[in-house]
Amino acid sequence: MTDFAFLSDTGFLKAGAPDAATPYAVAGVAWDGATTHRPGARLGPRAIRQASHMLCEGTHPYFDVSPRGRLGDVGDLGLPNTSLETMRAALEPQALALIRRHHLAWLGGDHSITLSLLRAYRQHLGVPLAVIHFDAHCDTWTEHFGEPSGHGTWVYEAMQEGLVQGSCFTQLGIRSAGEREASEYVATRGGQVFTARQLRGLVSPAQLAPVLDAIRGRLAAHGHPPVYLSLDIDCLDPAFAPGTGTPEPGGLDTNQVFTLLEELSDLPFVGMDCVEVAPAYDHAEITSLAAAHFVWTYLCGRISRGGAGG
Repeated sequence: MTDFAFLSDTGFLKAGAPDAATPYAVAGVAWDGATTHRPGARLGPRAIRQASHMLCEGTHPYFDVSPRGRLGDVGDLGLPNTSLETMRAALEPQALALIRRHHLAWLGGDHSITLSLLRAYRQHLGVPLAVIHFDAHCDTWTEHFGEPSGHGTWVYEAMQEGLVQGSCFTQLGIRSAGEREASEYVATRGGQVFTARQLRGLVSPAQLAPVLDAIRGRLAAHGHPPVYLSLDIDCLDPAFAPGTGTPEPGGLDTNQVFTLLEELSDLPFVGMDCVEVAPAYDHAEITSLAAAHFVWTYLCGRISRGGAGG
């Protein structure tokens, strides 16, 4: 791994490298070799970090806490950039080592990285995870444009490998074109899918209460398993996130995502990723700003609820 001493100026919230006692950490996975439309998500971690610098000392207006002093940034992991197979072979042991020391927020990168992260969490925790998945796309295809794995197959692969509990898998914002077998795959495995159409106009905690209750009820019924959050920035409508590789009109707005993150902060989260930010297609940094604020909100939610650090 690289020497990240420079991170006092350029890390997330200007955080420096973590030490053994730092409970929370951010790490970049600067990989976009599995994209199928517009490349550029490998530059996402840098853009998200830069956007986080406007948060000053980082005190959250809802949670009234700041990650500053409890957060380190390990920089971007050293990874191959031409082969998905060799990238995963390099990512998974590095991720496992970090997970054993810190509570991680991962900055992508395209969505193919989530499969490797789930493999590391599954190995560390010894049990399948519940997942809350924000996305325009179901990511349940059995192959991707003639290749066996990519950024649109990770959900299918994670379920096939037993990394996640199908009955505790929730998708939010789904709306892309796709055959029924793929779009309904999570539901057929016992999970929940709240499409973007179903979520239209639901913004406040009261309006989203049925969704929140359904998520909490499903987790409670299965013994409150550890929860992983995977947030593809293209869950947002392109009006709120143009800087992504596969934009889909008709998506969520930033207020909806903030409400869901804030109201679900009491769940037993073990980590999260924010993926598919492609800054070359952004305008006025609005996509990077949304991503940085989502990661910051997640971290502040964990701190405010007394979530475990590692």
